[in-house]
Amino acid sequence: MAGSAAYHDHRGRAPRGREVALGGVARAGVARSPMSATARKLGRRAALRPAIMWSVDIQAVIFDFDGLLMDTESTSLAAWQYEWRQHGLELDVSTFFADHGGDLSQERCEQLARAVGAGFSAAASCARRVAYREQLHADLGLSDGIESWLDDAAALGLRLAVASSSPGDWVRGHLRRVGALSRFELLACGDEVARPKPDPAVYELALARLGVPAGRAIAVEDSPHGVAAARAAGIRCVAIPNPHADPARFAADVVLRSAADARLGAVLRAATSAPGYPSAAAGNQVPT
Repeated sequence: MAGSAAYHDHRGRAPRGREVALGGVARAGVARSPMSATARKLGRRAALRPAIMWSVDIQAVIFDFDGLLMDTESTSLAAWQYEWRQHGLELDVSTFFADHGGDLSQERCEQLARAVGAGFSAAASCARRVAYREQLHADLGLSDGIESWLDDAAALGLRLAVASSSPGDWVRGHLRRVGALSRFELLACGDEVARPKPDPAVYELALARLGVPAGRAIAVEDSPHGVAAARAAGIRCVAIPNPHADPARFAADVVLRSAADARLGAVLRAATSAPGYPSAAAGNQVPT
């Protein structure tokens, strides 16, 4: 829990722009056409020299989980659509995704109950939906490009953390299943803070556990409210919109179509080159 002197990380140790064209990175506020010469040049450099294309100021990268590290947003939607169809109904996808993080299962179940009416069994519905969702998760791995980013981070000596509004058991279970849990030094999760994103609490918890100032970290998010949470914590943010989010709503320093489109070093270079990023001598200065 936040502020606990007895905190240990998940491995049992005490703690110690707008859009990117394929193959390149665009900084916020810098208009670039798809596959511009600059983007292609940056992509080539990042592929050849990933260890050079980063800022010495950055010490840690903090990843969101759902929809970013793994596309559990799509499996959740598919499972709810499946359950609505068991009752001869169709889920309204336009209202499915909320502008905040956290577990919405209860609210969604109540919505379905109202639509079905008499005879609805919440227990049976939940069991059927979860069973179908777990079938989908059996084949779900890390999102495209993420494993390469984790490799790049290790080569660059960067510390890695997860800041998610989801419960810790959910995040750990998925990362453990795909063999990625050990890649992260620590997790900060929704069941450890009072409010979900866009509140910055979970990012502030991750920073406190890392012992890293906000100006020396980069967040990676897939939703507008996740970006808002990171920015409210004073952290520069790279966005990779999930398939159900509108890229135009992202106020991030860098926006990518996929992590596979550019190497991590190039992305960090673009994010830290955006206006307002503190210099190496700025200490704890928070970017504006």
